[in-house]
Amino acid sequence: QVLLVESGGGLVQPGGSLRISCAASGFTLDTWAIGWFRQAPGKEREGVSCISEDFSTYYEDSVKGRFTISRDNAKKMVYLQLNSLKPEDTAVYYCARRFRTCSLTSTGFGSWGQGTQVTVSS
Repeated sequence: QVLLVESGGGLVQPGGSLRISCAASGFTLDTWAIGWFRQAPGKEREGVSCISEDFSTYYEDSVKGRFTISRDNAKKMVYLQLNSLKPEDTAVYYCARRFRTCSLTSTGFGSWGQGTQVTVSS
């Protein structure tokens, strides 16, 4: 069974940091791109970052320089390091897989995880 499970969310103050994780199981991670998406209350889901099978990385403009995506195929894990967090980063963060190549739209992504809540507030 293909599963993606997010973890690591929580409450953090503005300017703080958090690392969220996406654990893959039931498939070989090596040939899949993994994307991170987020959805805030009352807003549409948006693409945040993506890492392709060749480790190329992509970021939505508002998170460039603050978020870093990485992957460890041996551990079947994908990470998103969130630094310099802002209240507008508050959302449920989801990971999903796409065959080989990245996109910051949800087109072609599947096997969505259940999400992890990130709340940035003082």
